[in-house]
Amino acid sequence: MKRRRFFQYSGLGGLGFLLTVRNSAFASTFAQLEGQSPLALETFEFTVNTVDQAGNIRQQQTRKARFFPESFRGGRNPAHEQANEQLEMVEITPGKFWMGPSRSEAQTSDAQTKALPRHQVNLSSFFISKYPITQSQWAAVAALPKIKRELNPAPSNFQGGSRPVESVSWLDAMEFCDRISQHTGRRYQLPSEAQWEYACRAGTETPFNTGETITSQLADYMASATYKAETVGDYRQSTVPVGSFSPNAFGLHDMHGNVWEWCADSWHRNYRGAPTNGQPRVTVSAQRSRTIRGGGWLDTPNKIRSASRSGYTETALNRTIGFRVMTV
Repeated sequence: MKRRRFFQYSGLGGLGFLLTVRNSAFASTFAQLEGQSPLALETFEFTVNTVDQAGNIRQQQTRKARFFPESFRGGRNPAHEQANEQLEMVEITPGKFWMGPSRSEAQTSDAQTKALPRHQVNLSSFFISKYPITQSQWAAVAALPKIKRELNPAPSNFQGGSRPVESVSWLDAMEFCDRISQHTGRRYQLPSEAQWEYACRAGTETPFNTGETITSQLADYMASATYKAETVGDYRQSTVPVGSFSPNAFGLHDMHGNVWEWCADSWHRNYRGAPTNGQPRVTVSAQRSRTIRGGGWLDTPNKIRSASRSGYTETALNRTIGFRVMTV
């Protein structure tokens, strides 16, 4: 058995980690990057689906959002760059939202109390990747010069260039951010928990950005279990290519299911003392654990809700955890 595989999946349900991080853990190698080119934003159009408690589509809306494409090759070899090696960074407009379980969710279980107290957060604008980082994107960045640590160009358990990369640690994800920051001249980071949830909700206050429930036609998760009155769906038992399902109202795909996503924050068991400005909550303690959001292909619908959260050791590998990146 390969050493990497030894550290993989140990189950995420009910994990309680002591919080930890090094003082410099969140800080990128690049405190300030200058000389980055002005953004030329493009517009894309998409359809948003909302379902009722039975999982039936009750509304379809056409939306528009803006993004900029980020190239890993800097235009040096455009003929060799595949479309799925580019990042599409979607503009998220500033605003306020209530972070934590919606009013329609029961708040008595351990899973819900981890996301309390519900509190209002005020965020500035930012850009976040339309999809979780894919294996093709990961391989392209793994070929860039090392900053702090080596990267395995093909770490994933479920192989496929358009599938999300998984089996990468939080430290690996940080190295990814540092490499593209150096390469592009724009500072990339993992999103804070607040940024992640704001982007996931996309203006909704329901358990899912799809409404009061979700179905296997809208996300990749253990759909053999149900959340409301929807029928049992397909349990695929693996990741799927990113963008296989319709996006949320911000134009973001796979915010529910497929893979959990690393955030910048240390893992805290609740929101007591959490920032209200959208910044990551970083602390120092004996163990080093980080927050993960969104749920994955192996999780029941309760764990892929917009408010669902858990923690995982920053050095560990897991076939259900990937990430996406943000910039300002």
